[in-house]
Amino acid sequence: MVELLLIDSARELEAARRFRARIVAETLAENGVELAAVRLVLNERAEGTVEDWQGKVTARMAKQPGGQFDIVSEAHATGVTESKAKVLVRGRVLGGDVKIQYTVHTY
Repeated sequence: MVELLLIDSARELEAARRFRARIVAETLAENGVELAAVRLVLNERAEGTVEDWQGKVTARMAKQPGGQFDIVSEAHATGVTESKAKVLVRGRVLGGDVKIQYTVHTY
């Protein structure tokens, strides 16, 4: 019985580690979008990489003529269990208003 409890707890611990890694990767990717969007109202291209003890995020924002923009952020969470996440934000700047057309999250 004790052996079954140990097996079950080891499985639960691994599931918790995977969940944590996925949440950290998603959060890093979303933070990368925010960092790239800083230059959105300016007519500039933004690109960069940030790394800390939780992982690494690379984000880029490209703005096309007519105000359309794409922001892509990719994150890699480090730790006992690793995970990756990617966020794509597509939208348009109309005057002083920013309109998000859609957002896609992938793992």
